[in-house]
Amino acid sequence: MKVLVTGVGGQLGHDVMNELADRKYEGTGTDLSKVYSGVADGTAVTVMPYVSLDITDRDAVFAAVRELAPDAVVHCAAWTAVDLAEDPDKRELVMAINAGGTKNIADACKENNSKMVYISTDYVFDGKGTCPWEPDCKDYSPLNVYGKSKLEGELAVSKALNKYFIVRIAWAFGTNGNNFIKTMLTVGKNHDTVRVVNDQIGTPTYTYDLARLLVDMIETEKYGYYHATNEGGYISWYDLTCEIYRQAGYTTKVIPVTTEEYGLSKAARPFNSRLDKSKLVENGFKPLPHWKDAVARYIEQWQRQ
Repeated sequence: MKVLVTGVGGQLGHDVMNELADRKYEGTGTDLSKVYSGVADGTAVTVMPYVSLDITDRDAVFAAVRELAPDAVVHCAAWTAVDLAEDPDKRELVMAINAGGTKNIADACKENNSKMVYISTDYVFDGKGTCPWEPDCKDYSPLNVYGKSKLEGELAVSKALNKYFIVRIAWAFGTNGNNFIKTMLTVGKNHDTVRVVNDQIGTPTYTYDLARLLVDMIETEKYGYYHATNEGGYISWYDLTCEIYRQAGYTTKVIPVTTEEYGLSKAARPFNSRLDKSKLVENGFKPLPHWKDAVARYIEQWQRQ
């Protein structure tokens, strides 16, 4: 199977390429940089083919897909700086990448008859209530520019294609890039106390585990909308931080605060990021491991760096 992976300079794209290599699939990675700019750990993305590609350049996207003729495209490239997306001078660019760029990929997949995986987010919902969001729920009401742009991407994919997997995730973390866990580990080393919100509820997603699931998906034709985070129930950012420090052996005190008390963020965040993942099992896919196990594996790798 030939697979094109966008955004391999990020956390998830990097891990997807490694998973493809482990399964002996022919993967090609793309990102904006002229050469691969992620971690040079000797894994797949440093030895498998890499192509510089701007997904907002429609002609370039079509040319790349025509030349590579992939059986599947795993679209990980995205604007993910949620607060920066709120800046008036950035909003057009955010929409161009997350909505327009995704449409370019989807239309090129349609021409080539490729399967497509689109990585979306809990941010397409308004985050109200306490009930987990179901994958086929269409009660969209994103709170911020990032969420709106990712929703536009979802709609572009579902309109253009029949052979698609739209996979919503939350609270992603991986080795190739910055994330909440890496930040908390760094902050905890240098501070006696940290303040963390305790009224935003969800579950983290380890991109190493997610990559395995995504490749499982493209081996099938079980298309549709899915939710995918690690198992282990729903927690707050405060709960996650306490577990990070416990596993890392830190004595840093974690102080729970409300989102309003914490302040700082330009973009509104959803309070309810609970995602119902039951559709995975219903369709024969293996769930991701418990989030505490994922955190342990991540910290072990982080401490070796």
